[in-house]
Amino acid sequence: SEVGINEIIEKAETAKATFYQHFPSKDSLCEAWLEAIHRRSEEWLKKLRENGGSCREKAVQYFDFLEKFLEKNDFRGCPYSNTSAVTCEECGGIRRRIEEHKLAQRDFLRELAAEVSATGQRACDLGDTLFLLYSGATTEAQNLRAIWPIRAARQAAIDLLENEKSKNS
Repeated sequence: SEVGINEIIEKAETAKATFYQHFPSKDSLCEAWLEAIHRRSEEWLKKLRENGGSCREKAVQYFDFLEKFLEKNDFRGCPYSNTSAVTCEECGGIRRRIEEHKLAQRDFLRELAAEVSATGQRACDLGDTLFLLYSGATTEAQNLRAIWPIRAARQAAIDLLENEKSKNS
């Protein structure tokens, strides 16, 4: 990527030897950073699963979190997608972290869909659609520096979930 190790060490205000003691390479630092973000995300999802309320309420909270995250981070988008765009194929550890996080998001949305779907396959298909809505909204909010893609995707997700629920009631 474009950020050099010396710049990272300087911003961290640490000695080079200390940095390399904890992170033998820039890739290992990136992996640790992605893992830390993933852990926070998983903790938040655990709370949402346990206390989020109905399927609709969880979907709203999931998209609301994205809206707040993007506003707080100046519309920088998804750290995993951004990292993927500048990571080479040889960076297997980084790629694994990215895939782990993206699949966890997809699994959560499949779980959400399973709350209203009649079959496991339908839940997978609907969950994948919700994942693409979420990912696409994240990308377009970043590209346009606007919140409306998140709000439109949130409403589409709610509509899809409620339609599925009404078909199976």
